[in-house]
Amino acid sequence: MTDLTPNNTFLIAGIVFITIAVIGQSKLGFIEINPGCFGRFLALFIGISSLLYALGLLNLSSETLELLRTSLIEKIKQSISSINELIQGS
Repeated sequence: MTDLTPNNTFLIAGIVFITIAVIGQSKLGFIEINPGCFGRFLALFIGISSLLYALGLLNLSSETLELLRTSLIEKIKQSISSINELIQGS
C-alpha cells in the first residue's frame, strides 16, 4: 500500500477543501454540505494553502510564523490607535 506522508495528506486535504469551495451546497447521500459564503471562502483559503504547502511553495518555519505574528500584532496596534484618534477627534 502507499504511505500517507504529510505531502500526500496536504494534497488530499487541499483537493477536498477546494472541492467544497467550488461546489458549495450539495447533498451526497446522507451527508449534506452547506458551508455558506464565509465557509466557502475559508475552504478556498485552506485548500490553496494546503496545496501550496504540499507542493513545497509554502514553507512555514517557526521564524516565519513568529515574524508574521509580530507584524500582524503591530498592524493591529496601529489600527487601534488610528481608530482611537478618529473617535477622539470627532
